Amino acid sequence: MSRGPRRPHLSPREIEVLLHWLRCDSKNEVAAGLFLSIGTVNTHLARIRAKYRDVGRSAPTKAALVARAVQDGLIELHEL
Repeated sequence: MSRGPRRPHLSPREIEVLLHWLRCDSKNEVAAGLFLSIGTVNTHLARIRAKYRDVGRSAPTKAALVARAVQDGLIELHEL
């Protein structure tokens, strides 16, 4: 019996950064909107990518992260 793809455990802050980035044009926008540095945004995104890689669902691009977020029910296409 298949239970679907394995989901990584993302922290609430990682989910917040991911969703904000998926809706924005730049990491600068995310940083400003969430009162973070660009370095912190990059760190969160690197950790998110590593967690997806660790469960066998690599997401090296923004498009791949969109796909993973939709697959995992974190966001719907009409929300982008």
